[in-house]
Amino acid sequence: QVQLVESGGGLVQAGVSLRLSCAASVRTFARYAVGWFRQAPGKEREFVAATSWSGGNTDYVGNVKGRFTISRDNAKNTVYLQMNSLKPEDTAVYYCAANPAYYTQTNPPTNGAMYNYWGQGTQVTVSS
Repeated sequence: QVQLVESGGGLVQAGVSLRLSCAASVRTFARYAVGWFRQAPGKEREFVAATSWSGGNTDYVGNVKGRFTISRDNAKNTVYLQMNSLKPEDTAVYYCAANPAYYTQTNPPTNGAMYNYWGQGTQVTVSS
């Protein structure tokens, strides 16, 4: 059973940065595509960012492009989401998700239904 543990969330003011981490329990995490998703109160879960198994390809939702960066350290079985210039509308619970089925594929999936392992989430609250 693969376990994903997110960390790094918190309460911050607009304009500052946070870095979220997603640590995996599986040693083959380097073969997993990983995505970050978020869910704000009263809203549906939305895609934020994703990285291919190699880290060579990434994708972002439009309203975080240029502010958020997804990266991975496969030696540490960890994927990061660096969030800069945070805005109040970034407030949400952030989840990481992973799936090994896209090993060797170039582009990571951006649809949450294509991920089969999920973390418990970490709260990010941005005050104005």
